[in-house]
Amino acid sequence: MSVIAAAPQQDPAFRSVRQMRQALLRGEFSIAAHVQHTLDAIREHDHLFNAYVSVAGESALREAAEADRLVAQLGEAALRHRPLLGVTVSVKDLVQTQDLPTRRGSLRPNHRPAEDAPAVARLRAAGAIVVGKTRTSEHGWSASTVSTHADPTRNPWNRNVSAGGSSGGAAAAVSAGLCDVALGTDGAGSVRIPAAFCGVVGFKPSFGRIPYVPAGADRLSHVGPLTRTVTDAIDLMEVLAGPDPRDPDSWSHPPQPVLDPHPLRVAWIDFPGTSDQVREGCAESEQVLKALGYEVKRIEVPFADPYRALVDLLAACEAAETPSGEDELGDPGRLALAAYGRTLDASAVIRAEATRLHLRAQLEQVMQEHDLLAMPTVPVSPFAHDAIAPAHLADDPLQWLAWTPATYPFNFTGQPAVSVPVGLSADRLPVGLQLAGRVGEDSRVLAAAYLVEAELGLPMTPPSPCEERRDDVQTVVGAGRAR
Repeated sequence: MSVIAAAPQQDPAFRSVRQMRQALLRGEFSIAAHVQHTLDAIREHDHLFNAYVSVAGESALREAAEADRLVAQLGEAALRHRPLLGVTVSVKDLVQTQDLPTRRGSLRPNHRPAEDAPAVARLRAAGAIVVGKTRTSEHGWSASTVSTHADPTRNPWNRNVSAGGSSGGAAAAVSAGLCDVALGTDGAGSVRIPAAFCGVVGFKPSFGRIPYVPAGADRLSHVGPLTRTVTDAIDLMEVLAGPDPRDPDSWSHPPQPVLDPHPLRVAWIDFPGTSDQVREGCAESEQVLKALGYEVKRIEVPFADPYRALVDLLAACEAAETPSGEDELGDPGRLALAAYGRTLDASAVIRAEATRLHLRAQLEQVMQEHDLLAMPTVPVSPFAHDAIAPAHLADDPLQWLAWTPATYPFNFTGQPAVSVPVGLSADRLPVGLQLAGRVGEDSRVLAAAYLVEAELGLPMTPPSPCEERRDDVQTVVGAGRAR
């Protein structure tokens, strides 16, 4: 049985972006006070989670004071072109920022310019205030935050287990109320995996919808938001989407119109290796989709696992980006991947690209018959906080992502995919439902996620740091809803 905990709406730390906007206009709080509250929460509680690698401090407070002056002078007009005014945002340590160091989870030097990436610049222009950089594995290579640079991030629901990755710091910060929203990146599930583990919303938009600068040669990585609600993700996408000349894959085509057939056709996929706990935690979601009027049909996984191609593409890129003279500074697991990449010849990379093309063609055919695909985001519950993968795979650097077969296929195809929390497993850890749609139909994916979220009574909030069981497994706080 899943348990949904309602967020304490009276706490500004858990208001949605739209709730904050209305409360600000009603004069219920100042932006300076909100930012100070966020910075205080990071200072007082982040040692429990290790979500942040650096914090903005005085620069964020100066921006907040200026935002308050705008509100005092202009009233509601201050938000007309700044829809995120006063919203606190964290930025994954892979994404360049002008005022905070970008270490990329590594001891190796980062030679990229200290300037805001397009996504960060757009958030700032919309009024959001960057409060810090969040932890990641080195260069985002694993679905964890384990690195030689700093201690790994712990999950706010149970500090003994992983927050996931590689946007684990971002997901934990949002889940624990240490920022309003977060910016992450997703090259094989790195937004959706930690979102599922930490009980938040993680959205990977269609490839190119948000510019990725500097662009990666593997063409797998997406920039995406992590939020507490689907509406927050929608509001952030309004700001983040659009082309930038520095990313030739970014595009300005408007979202495709959502002209739904009746009923909407949903294919439910049960990936091999899905645990009973995760399967049970997602079971009600299938019934919710049917209750919403969708035509839900169970199908077998409609494609061969492209994992080998994923490994070869990522390994080749790591090899190209890792000078041998800097090996002693690198994460051993990532270095093993780079070493494997140096053994690959051009034909291996071409075969991987052929796999990508074949997978795209297969899924385009599948999407002719179905409007959405639904499945558990990840097949297992969170593993140990200091591991890069479940125990049976953690010691093999070439199998480090094999446990998450429902996420990386959609990086190959560029399809939009969202993880939305749908409850708790029997061990009281969050379970995420993933919905994927056709390329360009981001609005349909988010609309369906919103309806599921609304029906289940989300969002969920983890327990406060002071409310733990003796075994350190944390329990749900708040007025729950049993299903």
